[in-house]
Amino acid sequence: MSTIPAARAERWQRFRDNRNKALAARHGWLTLTSFQWLEDSPAAVELVPGLWSADGTTATLTAVPADALSMVESGEAVNGTVSAALNDEESLMWVQYGGADGAQVVVELAMRGGRYAIRTRDAASPTLTEFAGVPTYGYDPRWEVAGRFEPYPEPVDVPIATANPLVDGVHRTVGEVVFRLPGSPHECRLQAEEEKLGALTVTFHDETNGDTTDDWRKLAVPRPRPNASVVLDFNRAINYPSAFTPYGTCPMPVKNNSLDVRVEAGEKQPYPPGD
Repeated sequence: MSTIPAARAERWQRFRDNRNKALAARHGWLTLTSFQWLEDSPAAVELVPGLWSADGTTATLTAVPADALSMVESGEAVNGTVSAALNDEESLMWVQYGGADGAQVVVELAMRGGRYAIRTRDAASPTLTEFAGVPTYGYDPRWEVAGRFEPYPEPVDVPIATANPLVDGVHRTVGEVVFRLPGSPHECRLQAEEEKLGALTVTFHDETNGDTTDDWRKLAVPRPRPNASVVLDFNRAINYPSAFTPYGTCPMPVKNNSLDVRVEAGEKQPYPPGD
């Protein structure tokens, strides 16, 4: 029996290593340096060459060779006008510029709340270059808890806020995860979204928020078993990108997804308060 916690801790450490590696990707979440809405008429934007606009259905960029912009997918230089169309909540790594390879900064086109915006992803951002891993609580097997999934007859779309006050979101709730936490005298319920292959995601507040952890976190829950049982390993609770950057549009928890205990497990605040 004594080897089980050690094996679990080793799996958790591999999870942490992979998580930090993913965050340190060259144009990942740690490289965001701006978020800007596109206007109806072609106009210059901060940090990026060219003239940018959107008409509600299509985003357009006009550039000249001196702007040194190229397409991310093909590497072809932008000389003239290019356009792209996205559905809501979609993103496209569209054009790039800067640095010795002409690809230091990637410009992400995004559709949020029915409006087009661009975000710059700069591989030279200090948030990335100074990144040394996300601080976490130590692994504790007590925070790996059993529960059950109670599906709704049909998914329910619940309006939510996001990390950007100008962007509204929707939580497609497919049911509730029910469980009991260490230190809690009652059952807890969290509304869940469905991911690929039937896995679930829960986004939640708890009593550590604003103290040792960010304002909210999320947890991936493996697909429920045939008997509806699930396992929630809060050691794997992680921050949304908005914990690392002011340019995220990450979803906040639905109103009732607040736990009245301190979940002292998973990722902590990436920066000291006030930093």
